[in-house]
Amino acid sequence: MTAPILITGGRIIDPANQTDRVADLLIVDGQISAIDPAKESIPDGAEKIDASGKIVSPGFVDLGVELREPGFNEDETIATGSAAALAGGFTSILCCSSTMPCIDSPGAVEFVRQKAVQADGVRVHVIGCLSKNRDCEQLAEFGLLHEAGAIAYSDAPRPITNDALLKRALEYARMFNLPIINRPNVMSLSEGGVMHDGQVALVLGLKGLPTEAEDLAVARDVRIAEATSGRLHIGPISTMGAVDLVRRVKDRGIPITASVCPHNLCLDDSNLRSFDSRFKVHPPLRSPGHISTLKAAVADGTIDAIQSGHMPRAREKKMDDLDASPFGLASLETTLSTLVTYMVVPGLMDWSAVIDRLSTAPARIAGVGGGCLSVGYPADVTIIDPDAKWTVNPLKFKSRCVSTPLDGLTLDAVVDSTIVGGRVRYQRGDDSAK
Repeated sequence: MTAPILITGGRIIDPANQTDRVADLLIVDGQISAIDPAKESIPDGAEKIDASGKIVSPGFVDLGVELREPGFNEDETIATGSAAALAGGFTSILCCSSTMPCIDSPGAVEFVRQKAVQADGVRVHVIGCLSKNRDCEQLAEFGLLHEAGAIAYSDAPRPITNDALLKRALEYARMFNLPIINRPNVMSLSEGGVMHDGQVALVLGLKGLPTEAEDLAVARDVRIAEATSGRLHIGPISTMGAVDLVRRVKDRGIPITASVCPHNLCLDDSNLRSFDSRFKVHPPLRSPGHISTLKAAVADGTIDAIQSGHMPRAREKKMDDLDASPFGLASLETTLSTLVTYMVVPGLMDWSAVIDRLSTAPARIAGVGGGCLSVGYPADVTIIDPDAKWTVNPLKFKSRCVSTPLDGLTLDAVVDSTIVGGRVRYQRGDDSAK
């Protein structure tokens, strides 16, 4: 049982129910009880949160977060990743299998779930491995992983390089009505690459990550998804070619979905001229033409969802030379603000579309609860101050990772409060993170 909460005077935006109006929101017993409740229905002693001038939305859902525990606790732990997610307005995250040991057994799934309970933060949903040991040779035990609580299958951030294995995975996952998530990349084309393969890489003398590596992988993935009628999510994507392929197959009625990272909507490959490893991210920062195409695709819904692309790596790892430094960044705490600064403020998207891409659509894709403020649903709520501005200082992040390509930039909008299951799990207030 949780104490009732009355959120007053906020602009409630709920794309799932086509709601966009100023109203009060009542939360009772961890569930949405009413919008604009009658005075007599408000329990005595309900905690009141004044949301005047703020936006009240369904909690955000992230389709792929690296939490790195067990095995790489120096990068991130489930507790620190959960805290970072809350500060970013996320109430549910999907945990990638980039751990040691990887999440290819029921015991590994249970470990993450138990650690998430101890962290007592966001809802952590586990993505089970698609292949045993993530080696792309033998299918993981989908049934056992599902019984243990896995809600999707993927080897991300490693791509699926085995065509036959991907086909079997899409067919087998249909038995459980669970999605396959794949990060598109042809390794034989991209291996050893440092940055986007373009004019800047040529000038800098750095090995590039060609767009064809992503485009060819997307083409294969969508064709196999069409043949198997499997649930496929591709992401994150970063190229014009990938967008074109996704748009064309959607026009043919193939129900695939796709996502993009916020930093791929705002920063281009020219930032690598500094040889600063904080700009070494994956998918890589592309050229301006790709960025324009991605922005348009997010705005028109071709790209269904935004995922943070949170790939935390320890400070000492990112301090290495650019070619030796790993891909990675902390992005959970900057995702909303990046999207608002580079999409809402310029007039490319409205707030309803932003919340759809961050909450409603990813919840639908993953098949998890949340994504709406319907009466009777769990009270996963994010309160946003749309008028606030803040300067990114990664030293104040909740995440253990302090590497971000947005370091020092001033962004618009900030998460004011995050409520999970009717409990306030994060409040900005005097919080040092923002």
